[in-house]
Amino acid sequence: MDGKPRLLDQMRDRIRVKHYSIRTEQVYCDWVKQFIRFHRYRHPAEMGAAEVEVFLTDLAVRRKVSASTQNQVLAAVLFLYKQVLAVELPWLNEVVRAKRPERLPVVLSVEEVRRVLAGLDGELWLACSLLYGTGMRLMEVVRLRVKDVDFARGEILVRDGKGMKDRVTVLPRSLEQPLRQHLAVVRATHKAEL
Repeated sequence: MDGKPRLLDQMRDRIRVKHYSIRTEQVYCDWVKQFIRFHRYRHPAEMGAAEVEVFLTDLAVRRKVSASTQNQVLAAVLFLYKQVLAVELPWLNEVVRAKRPERLPVVLSVEEVRRVLAGLDGELWLACSLLYGTGMRLMEVVRLRVKDVDFARGEILVRDGKGMKDRVTVLPRSLEQPLRQHLAVVRATHKAEL
């Protein structure tokens, strides 16, 4: 061995330098493994646009992946070539693109949201209410810390959101009291455990 890190380790390092999420890292590495396996374990440096096109076309035609999945695979493979191998691939014109489904997204009405929230209670109700009332993402709610809630200003500081950026969102007045009660219970539990 020449002491150089393995390809996937190099990829993980580049992804971390770029501050991508851990989920993106896992998915990109999984797709690169599948790309290499598909081409019978040839090193990507020995391959190029033609092999990428064949792989992406196979995903769409034989495996019938969605358009968003195919785009994700393309992003993973392009990241590998551009960021890890420092190779520019010409635009991939020959790829058979997966068909985008022709459907409108399902958006719940206010009344439907009320009915869903009415069927929940406790921490689950509070988390879902925060998702709906603040526009926070799931992992942002899960990672929410006491110091990030400003009751006086009616704000929540979202740290390391998408793109590793901080932002401020509104704390709905209707959630102030339930959130205060939840924090009191957590504080009491913590004190009892100490």
